[in-house]
Amino acid sequence: MPRYLPEPAFRHDYTPKTGVLLINLGTPDAPTAQALRPYLKQFLSDPRVIEIPRLPWWLILNGIILNTRPKQSAKKYASIWTKDGSPLLTHTRSQAKLLKGQLGEMGLRELVVDYAMRYGNPSIESVIGKMREQGVERLLLLPLYPQYAASSSATALDEAFRVLARLRNMPEVRAVRHFHDNPGYIAALAAQVRKHWQHSGPPDTLVMSFHGVPRFTRDKGDPYHCECQRTGRLLAEALQLRPDQYVISFQSRFGRTEWLKPYTSEVLEQLGRTKTGKIDVICPGFVGDCLETLEEIAMEGKETFLSSGGGEFRYISCLNEDPQWIAALAAITRDNLIGWIEKPVEDAQARRIRSHDMGASS
Repeated sequence: MPRYLPEPAFRHDYTPKTGVLLINLGTPDAPTAQALRPYLKQFLSDPRVIEIPRLPWWLILNGIILNTRPKQSAKKYASIWTKDGSPLLTHTRSQAKLLKGQLGEMGLRELVVDYAMRYGNPSIESVIGKMREQGVERLLLLPLYPQYAASSSATALDEAFRVLARLRNMPEVRAVRHFHDNPGYIAALAAQVRKHWQHSGPPDTLVMSFHGVPRFTRDKGDPYHCECQRTGRLLAEALQLRPDQYVISFQSRFGRTEWLKPYTSEVLEQLGRTKTGKIDVICPGFVGDCLETLEEIAMEGKETFLSSGGGEFRYISCLNEDPQWIAALAAITRDNLIGWIEKPVEDAQARRIRSHDMGASS
């Protein structure tokens, strides 16, 4: 394998551009065991995701998990798959398209906006290559995780930097670390909840369920738990909720180690046992609906609550293509482009042409 990836062919009419790359978790190409196996292997081989010694984990992953879990996961994906494919893929693709349009309305029409997945397709490497072909020489990396975690935001940036390290002519790079307390993001969440309540009325309890991570990651310095708590508090304040009217919990446990608590499954079970009449569940850590929200919460979570004696379970969808969220995302993007979008592209173009001409004459 060559050390560097091929560079786009030089053109004298070339105009350097600024790009924005949205990065999300990923999805298999199809809801089948055959498609799930390579996707799960890539995901579960990531040392940012599974922080245990490599050799024993390799044996567990290849000897047990990849021989059993793909079939189980395929059934779950099949239950939420749409005619357009994976919900996470379709929502992320739509968000990129809508973001491009929103930025254009703000006068930023020359930006190149695209999306990629940390695991699966479209890969970060393929999309960065495409953006380089389009003339991107300044690149903003924007992982679509509101709360920073090493196993989500950091690994997305890891992969982007791995690709960038293989470029001979590397672009200027910036990265968005998190936006867990961004006023626009919080306002969009609150508006989503209020819109739901306008049709169905408020619940007895609002459950805010975030993706879980192992407890030891917090002990080692990962800020994820604190950022989830802050998002939850800010959302509760925006909705004017008392502390007894909402619960912050964590879903998606894996393995035997202790994860962040309280566990969403146990919260839903307890609310059912106490005969809670009506609950709403929202997942503020996801900006697009996916397997974890549509299957784990809206289906499995509902069953847990109802079978434990609860009354009415209502799932509040993620922000998805909501206009207020797209406007907030555009504002986050604009704020992180300050200093780039004001620079005339002609300066960068002139530097590149001079560099090329000097090389040709030497």
